[in-house]
Amino acid sequence: MLPARNRMRRSVDFTDAVRRGARGGSRRLVVHLTGAPPTGDRESAVLVGFVVSKAVGIAVRRNEVKRRLRGLMAERVDALVPGSRIVVRALPASAGASSAALAEDLDAAIATARRRSRTTAGNRR
Repeated sequence: MLPARNRMRRSVDFTDAVRRGARGGSRRLVVHLTGAPPTGDRESAVLVGFVVSKAVGIAVRRNEVKRRLRGLMAERVDALVPGSRIVVRALPASAGASSAALAEDLDAAIATARRRSRTTAGNRR
């Protein structure tokens, strides 16, 4: 399970990650990833948020997808840069996917977002 200190709760963090973050996507989900915030007053824990809309299915299905994604992110949170913000948005195809398929898509989307984040950071100099 994803530790409480890693759960994104504030809407400002969601908005910041989605608007400023590098995006990586797959058939079943989209990942928005930002680096550590510019201010040093925030703790350095990685924050993870999930967006699972009604397009994914009924409440039971949405909660199931969210639970699977939370478990998968718990295994990957230590591999992210401290202070990072990541929002995982489930697409409708995620409803019928196995945990293994979601894990593959999550790894691919995170890798793409990381690569794009480095490219974008290099262009800002």
